[in-house]
Amino acid sequence: MIVAYLIALVGSTLAGAINTLAGNGSAITLTILMEVLGLPADVANATNRVGIVTQSAAGTWAFHRAGRLEVTAARRREMWLIVGMTSLGAILGIWLSLLVDNATFKTIFRYLLIVMLAVVLVNPKRWLIAAQDERPLSYWIAIPAFFAMGVYGGFIQMGMGIFFLALMVLIAKYEIIQANVVKGIVVTVYTAIAVAIFAWRDLIDWPMGLLMAVGQTVGGYLTAKYAANHPRAGVWAYRLLVVVIVGAIAKAFL
Repeated sequence: MIVAYLIALVGSTLAGAINTLAGNGSAITLTILMEVLGLPADVANATNRVGIVTQSAAGTWAFHRAGRLEVTAARRREMWLIVGMTSLGAILGIWLSLLVDNATFKTIFRYLLIVMLAVVLVNPKRWLIAAQDERPLSYWIAIPAFFAMGVYGGFIQMGMGIFFLALMVLIAKYEIIQANVVKGIVVTVYTAIAVAIFAWRDLIDWPMGLLMAVGQTVGGYLTAKYAANHPRAGVWAYRLLVVVIVGAIAKAFL
C-alpha cells in the first residue's frame, strides 16, 4: 500500500504541473484513484476535485506574486465575467454529474480531443504571440461559450483546461500564460463549489484526496512560479499542451 501512496504522490505532483500549464492532468489522477487505489468512479471523480482546488489556488497565488494579475480595467471586468459564467455553468455540470452516467460524455470527449489537436496545430503562432490590441470580448460569445465550458468542467473536469485555454487564446485573444492565470481563478472558484457539494453527498475519500492535494499543490505552485518569470514559458506551455492532447488521445483510443 505504501507503493500505491508513493505513486499517488508522484503522479499528483506531475498532474499539478501539467494542469497549471496546459490541462488534462486529471487523466493521471483519475487513473491513479480508480486503477491504483481502487476507488469507485463516482468517488474518484469527487475526490479528484480536492487537489484541483489547492493546486489551482497555489498556482494563481504564484502568478499573482509575479505580477501576472496586473491587467487593464477592461480586462479585469472581462476576466470576472468569464469567472462568473464558467462558475454558473459548473453548478449545472456538478448537478448533472450526480444524475447522469458519464460514459457518453467520455465517448464525446475522445472525439473532441482530436478536433482540439487539429485546432492547436493549425495555427501554432496564434498560441505564442499575444494580441496587440485588447478588443472587448463579445457578450454574445462569452456568455454561452464559458457557461458551456463550466457545465463540462463541473461534470467531469478531465480535459477542461485544454478546452478552456483554446477559448481564451483563440476566441478571447489572451496570451497563453495570461490565459492560464484566468484558468486558475476559474477552476479554483467552481471546483471549491464542487468539493462542497460532493462532500455534502459524502462522495469524497478525504485521506486520498488530501494526500494527492499535497502533490498537486506543490506541482502547481512550482510550475506557475517558473512560468510566470521564464521568457519562453509560453512556448513550453504550448508544447506541453500538444503532448498532453496526443497522450489523452492515445489513452482514449488504445
